[in-house]
Amino acid sequence: MKMSSVICENLIKIYKSGEVTSIALSNLSLYVNEGEFRVIAGPSGSGKTTLLNMIGAIDIPDAGTVIVDGEDITKFDEAKRIDYRRRKVGFVFQFFNLIPYLTALENVEFPMIVIGKPREERRKRVLELLKLVGLESKKDNKPNELSGGEQQRVSIAVALANDPPLILADEPTGELDFETSRKIVKLFRDLHRRLNKTIIMVTHDFSLAMYADRISILRDGRVIETLSPAEKDLASLLYVPKENVWESLEARKKGLEEELDRLRKDFIDGKISMDVLVERYIKIKRELDSIENKLNKMKI
Repeated sequence: MKMSSVICENLIKIYKSGEVTSIALSNLSLYVNEGEFRVIAGPSGSGKTTLLNMIGAIDIPDAGTVIVDGEDITKFDEAKRIDYRRRKVGFVFQFFNLIPYLTALENVEFPMIVIGKPREERRKRVLELLKLVGLESKKDNKPNELSGGEQQRVSIAVALANDPPLILADEPTGELDFETSRKIVKLFRDLHRRLNKTIIMVTHDFSLAMYADRISILRDGRVIETLSPAEKDLASLLYVPKENVWESLEARKKGLEEELDRLRKDFIDGKISMDVLVERYIKIKRELDSIENKLNKMKI
């Protein structure tokens, strides 16, 4: 079975928006063993998604190293980063990220088409994965014909399509109700045990963290503690004043909106290609949507 070890050392990531500076990661270090199910828990604005983006080579730190299976992925050029994301990492996001006009079967098949797997091999693999997540009977359904929990199950099958050794899940239950959230996290735990994958899941929900092998608590851009679920003092480590979180999220939102404006201008001015525009836009918009969702929840 394929597995990955992950070593993050002294990661620093700083975002600037005009005169406002936001430190997303502050000399962060993290060690995840091969075949481990690790949860990264902490309040909104603590740096969880930024950390996951570094491990997934979606973003690059300003300083520090990310070593996956002995390779420092922060030194990869763009071509190597793309290949790494396609072959070695499976991503599961909060907003499902399914292609709306494709069926469940076609969505799961798509990553295999991208890396050139033969059709016969693809179809066999798709059916195996949909059965694995309990959706073989829904293979011909499009996303709008599935419940939120079913869509996330398809997303998990998509993440597993190319048999990556590392699965990264960013708030995978953020759009789901209480009961469905637990079913999805239990599915991650069961798949972890059955497939022996290394899984790193980000969540702000303390109750979901209890399904992991170990839990790393983030606060202010650094790991303040790594504990087992059996330890009972986790809740006190997760508290951060709501006002501080709000200010941090608003600052990051403003910075992302400015990044989108610069991206559009660079494309219009011919400084970047359409491919680069699309890739960067998707990454920025995904994080922006997540931040806006968190801000909306805090208003309630």
